[in-house]
Amino acid sequence: MSRSFAQAARGRMLFATALLCIPGIAAQAADASWPSRPIRVVVPFAPGNAGDVTFRIVQKELEARLGANFYIDNKSGASGNIGAEDVVRSAPDGYTLLLGATNNFVTNQYLATLRYDPIKDLVPISVINNAPAVVVVNANLPANSLDELTAYAKQHPGKLNYGTPGSGTAPHLVGALYAQAAGVDIVHVPYRGAPPAVQALVAGDVQIFFAAAGISTVAGHIASGRLKALAVASPRRLPALPEVKTTAEQGMPALVAGNWWGLAAPVGTDPAIVQKLADAVKAAVSKPEIVQQFEKLGVTPVGNSPEEFGAQITREAATWKATIEKAGIRAE
Repeated sequence: MSRSFAQAARGRMLFATALLCIPGIAAQAADASWPSRPIRVVVPFAPGNAGDVTFRIVQKELEARLGANFYIDNKSGASGNIGAEDVVRSAPDGYTLLLGATNNFVTNQYLATLRYDPIKDLVPISVINNAPAVVVVNANLPANSLDELTAYAKQHPGKLNYGTPGSGTAPHLVGALYAQAAGVDIVHVPYRGAPPAVQALVAGDVQIFFAAAGISTVAGHIASGRLKALAVASPRRLPALPEVKTTAEQGMPALVAGNWWGLAAPVGTDPAIVQKLADAVKAAVSKPEIVQQFEKLGVTPVGNSPEEFGAQITREAATWKATIEKAGIRAE
């Protein structure tokens, strides 16, 4: 190689390196090469949970739009904190993502001591869907609306029990929020998961359940008449329960709550990659066939932007922090 040729090659290399030091060009370079291998999606709960179902509905559409395979890695434990921490400690290269629920992004930080900061250590991408809480009661309870439930609870303080999948879970928090908003005294009864809590509701061992992860565990019982759905804690009614009024329609607009599932990446992930993922989620959840599948489960598609997701986390964090502290709730 001649001396002049080597000098020219070295000059081109230095120029290219200098360009990559310019943030915008560096992002474009990283974005152009991504994705080039499968993407791991950590779901911080056991297989078969609502997150698994949520992601599998949109998985093929995301793969088609981004040109990469996705695979779910279930890492359960500590109310979802083990899986979330795994993502936080991963390389911010766009190949490890967290599919977390509301507790991972918002409530866990107020229920237990974490070894990471969900706001500082994770970059929001997009919420895939939201499962508004549905207030469900035993068929024998003499209440057919939210107002009647509140009136009955006030007439019988400390006599109504609400079952949940455990302390600090979404149904527990929604129940606490309802009690505070309505000014009633209802008793929390934790079970080991949603199915036994719903069984106890059907049997009459507890009188109330706040279904906050979709309606799959209660839909059949509502259809058969063994349970009654009194309200949907959402600004809009659920297509799966069109006759059930919202909490706002029944004079309790402060009771808007549920459980949503969203994607996030480790802090430091290229903003261009984050935006690509958010755009793919938004496009996927707007497809009619995907909307229909979500609606059958009692969840609504979202597909918001990273900025909107971040604002949602901040807004809900304030609400749940106050609710948890007032109720003195701690995770099991």
